[in-house]
Amino acid sequence: MKILVIEDEPKIARALKMSLEQENYTVDVCLNSDDGYSMASTEEYDAMIVDRMLPGKFDGISIVKNIRSANIHTPVLLLTALGTTTDKTVGLDSGADDYLVKPFSIDELLARIRALLRRPKNQQSNTLHANGVSLNRLEKTVFVKDQIISLTNKEYSILEYLLRNKNRILTKDNIISNVWNYNADVSLNTVEANIKTLRSKLDKPFNANAIETVRGFGYRIRDSQ
Repeated sequence: MKILVIEDEPKIARALKMSLEQENYTVDVCLNSDDGYSMASTEEYDAMIVDRMLPGKFDGISIVKNIRSANIHTPVLLLTALGTTTDKTVGLDSGADDYLVKPFSIDELLARIRALLRRPKNQQSNTLHANGVSLNRLEKTVFVKDQIISLTNKEYSILEYLLRNKNRILTKDNIISNVWNYNADVSLNTVEANIKTLRSKLDKPFNANAIETVRGFGYRIRDSQ
């Protein structure tokens, strides 16, 4: 899953990125509102963490209002040093889904992000199933026919993305844009290599074919084959 962090304090931004990546999220970071709004309005994310006070053309409230006006409904957690009831009301009324006052604990922030991602309108069940593969997003576990499978972080992220979009053909570019950071230098061969290792763990031990190659288009996991 992919999260955008718009935070102008570099130390906080780095801490958020590191903590989120430890939870197997893919993270893009913007340190000013102009870049942040550009990313928020043009790229696909599963959640956004937006600081209220930002340098540049926009503040956090304006970013949220503008993306909501553009019918972008990605869950937003607003960060701020302003903690009065009025400040919180203004933030939530702008279209933010949650509000966290600085200083905050990383554990609380991670819990709030998980809660946002569990909301039915934005997310599916915490357990994803397709074609004999089961993935539990809370426990970060993967099973094939009741046997647990060990995956790297990238293999897990690719599999989760495929399962969240089961029955849909995903191109290599789709996978790159949703699994790797925006500025990552990733080739199509890297996707192929990760799919190959995924198959070696999911398919070969069970004589299965969980990940289907659709020639000329990309990859797909279907409910059954």
